[in-house]
Parts: sequence; C-alpha cells; structure tokens
Amino acid sequence: MDLSQLEVFLAVARERRFSRAAEKLFRTQSAVSQTIRKLEIEIGEPLFDRSSRDGVLTDAGRVLQEYAEKLINLRQDAHTALVEMRELQKGKLVIAANEFTALYLLPVLAEFRRLYPTIKITVRRSLGSHIPDDVLKHNVELGVLSYDPQEPQLRSAVVYLDELALVVPPGHPLASAGEVSVRQLGAESFVAHIVASPYRDKVIEAFRRHKTPLHMDVELPTLQAIKRFVCMGNGVALVPEISVENEITRGDLVRVPVRDLHFQRKLRLVYRQESGLSHAGRAFLKVAEQVAKDRGGRYRFQREK
Repeated sequence: MDLSQLEVFLAVARERRFSRAAEKLFRTQSAVSQTIRKLEIEIGEPLFDRSSRDGVLTDAGRVLQEYAEKLINLRQDAHTALVEMRELQKGKLVIAANEFTALYLLPVLAEFRRLYPTIKITVRRSLGSHIPDDVLKHNVELGVLSYDPQEPQLRSAVVYLDELALVVPPGHPLASAGEVSVRQLGAESFVAHIVASPYRDKVIEAFRRHKTPLHMDVELPTLQAIKRFVCMGNGVALVPEISVENEITRGDLVRVPVRDLHFQRKLRLVYRQESGLSHAGRAFLKVAEQVAKDRGGRYRFQREK
C-alpha cells in the first residue's frame, strides 16, 4: 500500500464514481479500477459495494478512508513544515556559550530575531572546555569560544576581539590616573571570578613576573556580581571589556589602562561543516557576518578554517 494508491482510493470515495474519479485524476477508468483491485487484494477486503452504482464504501472501505485521509494530510503537513524550515519560517537553533561569550551574542541574536522571528533560539550555558564536544556530538549547533579548539572536524570564524579591562569605582584613587603599572596594583584588593581560566593564569603569571603581590581577596560566581561589588566601592577587578561597556558609558565604573597588562582575546563561532548545519544555523552565520560589517570596531567575521 502506498500513498498514490490511497489518493486514487480517496478520489473514488469522494466522487462515488470510478469514471468521475478518473477524470479528476487525469487517468483512464481502467487504470483507476486496476489500482483499486490491487489495493483490495493487498488488504484482503472489498472496499466498494459493486452491487451499487454509487460506489458505496464497505465497512473496510470506511475504515481505510479515515486512515487514508490522515496519511495524506500528514504528508502535506510534512511538506509544508519542510518548506517553512527552508524558508526560515519554522525551526530551532541551539547555541552553547558561557557567561562571558554569551555577551557577544546579544546584538547578533537581536538582528536574527528581527529577520526570523518564528525561529526558536536557545542559548545553553556551558563551560568553554565542553563546547567543542557538544558541537561535534550535535547537542548544540553552534558554540562561542574564547580559544581555538584545534578540532579538525570543526570550522570557526573569529567574530569579536575583546581584552581584559581593569575597572575601578569612580571614587577610587586610580580612577583619575591616565595609566598605571602592574607594580602600582600590588596594594589593591581584587574581586575575581571563582571559575579558573587561562586568562586568570596569565594575569597571575604577569604579577609574578613583575614581583608584585596579587591580592584576590574576594571571589564571586558571576560577572554581574563582580561588577556590582566593585561599583559599591569594594576593590577593583580585571574583567572582559565587553562585560563592562555599559557601566563605563554610564560612569558607574572607570576603566584604567595597565601599561604592562595587555591580554586580547579572540571570540570564535565554532560549528560543524556548513553542509551539516540546519537552514537556521547557516542563516545565523550570515547574520553574524552582516552584524560585523554594520557595527565594525571589535566586531568582525574572519573564517579561519
């Protein structure tokens, strides 16, 4: 039993005449009759009462009609869903990021939502070290990283250049300094993120190299908590610049350049080969590229491999 047979059966059931069904289907009456006979043989039951001129359905015919209509409608639903997916009217997109890298996504997500409002988006919080594996295992479609994963099966594009920024509250003695050295920070109390990272290790090494103590007296679990604590006048912090842009603009925090401390980070979108991406995934890459062109500055879209 295939869908083409069921379409012929439903046409006869609707038209109540083999001849009229044949006209609707642009087929000969003998071809329609032959299709119905094959279907009846396969089912093992007559579908139409041959003693009636009106093509009355038998009990088996009425049962098959109900299921045949469901199957034909389901095929149409599937076709419509696939068309909507190709035209980005339906679908979903799952992206992995951590607390820091998720900040890059915000303007790109806003533009993507403007263009494709019916696509459901989930940004899944994940440790950066886990994201390449999540992408390769199809747990997520895209990931945002602050390092090159060195996975031959992954493709990547540099999408943002960030750097660590020293921020202090407006009333802090260093707030008016044009620039400071690492040695000048030896007496400061730093508010740090509780999660270790390669850049934290680089900062520790820089202070050690300059023979300067690094006092990390408070460790907090989120960037938001760190920013608020420093705004309250509780020490200083080294945080990703992207995370404090608004606070610096409002004057809640002051960024102080550190002469001996320049750590730039490349943020990357990582993904499987584009042939393995969904329509929504490929569209997101195009939006990220356009956002980089429109915004400029630290935004960019440079494919690496």
